[in-house]
Amino acid sequence: MASDFWLVTGLGNPGAKYEGTRHNMGFMCADVLAERWSVSFSDHKGLAKLGKGVMSLGGRRVKFFLAKPLTFMNASGNAVASISAYYDIPPEHIVVIHDDMDLEFGRIKVKAGGSAGGHNGIKSIDRSLGTPKYARVRLGVGHAQRGAHAHDNTINWVLGGFSPAQRKDLPVFLADGADAAETVIFDGLAKAQEKFNGR
Repeated sequence: MASDFWLVTGLGNPGAKYEGTRHNMGFMCADVLAERWSVSFSDHKGLAKLGKGVMSLGGRRVKFFLAKPLTFMNASGNAVASISAYYDIPPEHIVVIHDDMDLEFGRIKVKAGGSAGGHNGIKSIDRSLGTPKYARVRLGVGHAQRGAHAHDNTINWVLGGFSPAQRKDLPVFLADGADAAETVIFDGLAKAQEKFNGR
């Protein structure tokens, strides 16, 4: 009997040196949800910070877990699979929030399944769950310069901070990301796509 809980996971890297970087958009968005629904985090098997809460929208209540993996991005799947197995949460009740270089800063795309788009956190979750069929809220961070040092540029880019203008827009963007995750849970994937993907 699968539980009626949802699992919302924001991806990022633990530790002070990664705070506020593009790659930690998922963590930041999870923090917005934690504040919004009064979730406090505690340790889950050393693999994640995990909290439990109830979302209440439009007269409906949904119980959910909120996770921030501590495994570092490339092993995010270990944390997600562990929580999903422990609490018996099926992939169709999982929402993963992550940064995405294929989208301009400020753009949000909601999807389920499909390719990991070169995102190591997503590749790891696909592997660990054995399926890509969970919902993803992709938060655009824009793209690094391509060219001779494309790989290094990409690493420096995702582990870099935001411009002053972007920092100013960040709170609204993260709130939209949190809204997108809630919309998936309450109204379903198609509605969330309709609402956010065209923006």
